[in-house]
Amino acid sequence: MTSSELFRQECAVTVLGGPTAVIDMGGLRFVSDPTFDEPGPSGYLTKTAGPAAEEGALGTVDVVLVSHDQHPDNLDVRGRAFAEAAPLVLTTPVSAARLGERAVGLSPWSSHLVPRPDGAGDLTVLAVPAVHGPEDGERDADGYVNCQVTGFVLSGQGLPTVYISGDNASIRTVAEVSRRAPDISAAVLHAGAARVPAKFDGRPLSMDGRRTAAAAAVLGADVVVPAHYDGWTHFSEGLDDIRTAFREAGLSSLLHTPPHGSWVAL
Repeated sequence: MTSSELFRQECAVTVLGGPTAVIDMGGLRFVSDPTFDEPGPSGYLTKTAGPAAEEGALGTVDVVLVSHDQHPDNLDVRGRAFAEAAPLVLTTPVSAARLGERAVGLSPWSSHLVPRPDGAGDLTVLAVPAVHGPEDGERDADGYVNCQVTGFVLSGQGLPTVYISGDNASIRTVAEVSRRAPDISAAVLHAGAARVPAKFDGRPLSMDGRRTAAAAAVLGADVVVPAHYDGWTHFSEGLDDIRTAFREAGLSSLLHTPPHGSWVAL
């Protein structure tokens, strides 16, 4: 783990480990699914590695994006404190009720405008669906598999359109996002094929490498950055599996996998 400062970029993304990504665009800094706890047990899950940068290295953060707050591998103790201290949190309606007065709950296909300090109007954050488990998995009373989860699409004048999948295992959902939010040029895709034996007969709760490659093909994105494939024992696939899947699909040129804490231009 390092505490070196992450200097602002014009338009770039870096993954810090687990699901946590920093996205700089439009003069704004976004942090998705912040997780900063030290390795160790966390309920029924076990964390094996900390982030590439701690909270203090991130400087001023404008928006925190939380796909869901129910699972510690997406929002841990320090990540929750980080989110609650942020000027704006965008998340699901269920999670917003637990994340303080600056949290805004977005239903699928609703959006929130964030003023850009670069003077080019607003950056639009669109909430998009995510299915946190098999398509045929048992759904709760509100119709969700596992729990309510959201993805996000960031866009604005003169900026790339960036999709952040959140914990999603459904290619059908990716196809719907591609249809309703076209021209996605970059994607941060949660991979790792997370599995918990007690849930859905151990079937994946997030995309495996092949589905991540398929999602990239469906989206037509020029830049794909995988996240959420390491740092926890419940991931059944790692970076080598993702790279192999993209190579076999003929999509290696799209995949960007620098060391955690290194920037990828968008």
